[in-house]
Amino acid sequence: MEKQLAQRDSDIIRIVLYGPESTGKTTLSKALAAHYNTCWVPEYMRVFLESKPLNPEEELVTYQELLPIARGQMQTENKKLEEANTFLFCDTNLLELQVYAQYYFGKSPDDLSAYSIKNTYDLYILTHIDTPWEPDGLRDRPEDREEMFILFEQKLIDNNLPYITVKGNENERLSFAISQIDMLFDSVTE
Repeated sequence: MEKQLAQRDSDIIRIVLYGPESTGKTTLSKALAAHYNTCWVPEYMRVFLESKPLNPEEELVTYQELLPIARGQMQTENKKLEEANTFLFCDTNLLELQVYAQYYFGKSPDDLSAYSIKNTYDLYILTHIDTPWEPDGLRDRPEDREEMFILFEQKLIDNNLPYITVKGNENERLSFAISQIDMLFDSVTE
């Protein structure tokens, strides 16, 4: 099994922002990290793609690139644990990558599938599709957002993972997420 996909042990409370593209995950990750005076983990796939020459004639991501992207995501997450203060906010995780792999390729590398469930998070914040879709050159399926939201939520349900759904404008999402995270923190520290 690919050990580079494993989470490092830590007492830090890990919260992942999870959901379809262009639903405010990065914005909320940054805002939550600022509120709790901690750090956040950027989406490695974006970093990877921004450093890759893009050809409109080719797929944005190839199946062979999934494991290097997954390794980069986990390496970044594990490194950010060293800087985290009580909480670590992750702007995506391997489960999200696995959902996209299944959607785009009809399959997922075995190690990615295994670690997408083996790695654990204290809370998933599922971002609803009620935000405007914003094109940026890396996003490619605005018409599939509802279908993707259903796939993401079903994956959480199927694996009995702890999650909340955030909706509304930035302030409403942030306020609701903070209230839920505070309750989680209170329950963990009792």
